[in-house]
Amino acid sequence: MVTNTMTLGRPFWTFWSATALANVGDGIRLAAFPLLAASLTANPVGVAAVTAAQALPWLVTGLLAGSLADRRGARTLLAQADIARVVVLGVLVVAVAMGWASLPLVLLASFLLGVGETVRDTAAQTALPGLVPERLLERANGRLVAGEIVGNEFVGPPVGAALFVAGAALPFATNGASLALAVMLVLTLPLSVAARPPQDAPTHVRQGVVAGLRWLARHRVLRTLALVTAAVAAADSAWFAVLVLYATDRLGTGAAGFGVLLGAGALGGLLGSFLVDRLVAGRRHRAIITWSLAITAGIPAVLAVTSQLWAAILVIVVTSGSFAVLNVTVVSLRQRLVPRELLGRVVAAGRTLSFSAAAAGALLGGVLTATITIEATFIFSGLVAVSATIAWWVASRP
Repeated sequence: MVTNTMTLGRPFWTFWSATALANVGDGIRLAAFPLLAASLTANPVGVAAVTAAQALPWLVTGLLAGSLADRRGARTLLAQADIARVVVLGVLVVAVAMGWASLPLVLLASFLLGVGETVRDTAAQTALPGLVPERLLERANGRLVAGEIVGNEFVGPPVGAALFVAGAALPFATNGASLALAVMLVLTLPLSVAARPPQDAPTHVRQGVVAGLRWLARHRVLRTLALVTAAVAAADSAWFAVLVLYATDRLGTGAAGFGVLLGAGALGGLLGSFLVDRLVAGRRHRAIITWSLAITAGIPAVLAVTSQLWAAILVIVVTSGSFAVLNVTVVSLRQRLVPRELLGRVVAAGRTLSFSAAAAGALLGGVLTATITIEATFIFSGLVAVSATIAWWVASRP
């Protein structure tokens, strides 16, 4: 009952506002970058490369970002990451406005902005334990995920597309302005976020990364959690990557129907992010993770035996909500179990593993659909759900 009556407090909502502004900017850029790339080249590979360049930093610099987050105060690192992104966006705005933009420049800017986002997201997860009491971590993380969904999926993309139509440089200028406001908010956060965590890591960055990975490998529960969530991320990405084909070929809905499915997924994720703290209630992590693993990857198997639009919408709402619950619960459990001086490296290791698995899962989904049937992709997701759920339940026994 205590967690339902306690408030998150002004410092948290300042942090939430800064994060929400950054997420709106990310959503704006998510729509604007492909449009800019398409205006510079008709080569589909070149257009796709710009999107890939934003995700690549997690594979290249994710672990280094975690080591950096453990060596500096979260407030300082958050501000530095966003200031660096403002500088990159400023250069890009000038280049686009003056007609100097080229595909190599856009690719470089996309990659550098992705690096900044990697550092910021890792530092943000290390900042939260210094802002709210431990018993409110699920609620705080849920509100952060809700803000991320609204910014990245509801607000940012349509605003980015509309601004690009008005002027190609406008979405990037707006993104820079939102990040500048986020920096000003971050700098008002209390000293509990500015302070550096206790230092026990080696001074060399590479040694720090190895020490973090070694600690994670020795922790039975968190090691298993990292592996099973990566497996479920791969399964979720596999069927979601071919959802557009399911919508057009099986449901016959076309582009409009596919948009409805995406909107349903965003609403489901939003609902899950608001329910998670009541579901977990500060103590039911093992059970909630078990159920969310099973639902997230298991329910999509239903799509292998139905071609009804209402069933597809229901599946996507439920699985998206469950994935949000899984994400928040996993993040909160890490923040509870990992020492503060190691949190950045453990967070980065988990996220890097999940992003890598998701990329591989998307490719696997395409291969399964092309070589067998689209139903095989949904069944694959269900099989992963069974395996991951059993592995987690066994490994997490007290």
